[in-house]
Amino acid sequence: MNLNNIQIRETHIEDFNAIMEIHEQAFRNKKEPELVANLLADESGKPAVSLLALHNGQSAGHILFTRAYFDGQQEQPMIHILAPLAVKPEFQRQGVGGELIKAGIRLLQEKGTNLIFVLGHKEYYPQYGFLPHAARLGYPAPYYIPDELGEYWMVQPISRTGFDIGKGKIKCADTMNRPEYWRE
Repeated sequence: MNLNNIQIRETHIEDFNAIMEIHEQAFRNKKEPELVANLLADESGKPAVSLLALHNGQSAGHILFTRAYFDGQQEQPMIHILAPLAVKPEFQRQGVGGELIKAGIRLLQEKGTNLIFVLGHKEYYPQYGFLPHAARLGYPAPYYIPDELGEYWMVQPISRTGFDIGKGKIKCADTMNRPEYWRE
């Protein structure tokens, strides 16, 4: 597949069914689509960035970044969590996910986001600038992650201020603030 045939744009309400289809096909369960639907409606996760990848007009992938916070702190710089990223099986391993990540980072930079967090594959996300062991860098996850799995909780500074915005335990959108989303 030629990545030049991929168009990435912010989602609209009319894209809801396509977004659900992408997550159902990518994850082969109802848990992820339900999470996405709930996150898209969750005011505590806004401002969110939701991007759709289209290949020749057909939906191919989706990524969602929701607002996060420092738990219990007065100062609340703009930070986001990437969750989830999904690509339909026929478009996987062809760069669509990477293009969604890069487009999301660019858009979040424009919106003034300082840090992005992700709980994900330790081999995949570092390719796009994520640093493993975010807790060791001063950013514990919303729920406990044992140190031997700590490399899966990652952070990426995307602004000039980067890590200078402070440190602290991360609080996610209410929808994702459940222990089952923080363990495999």
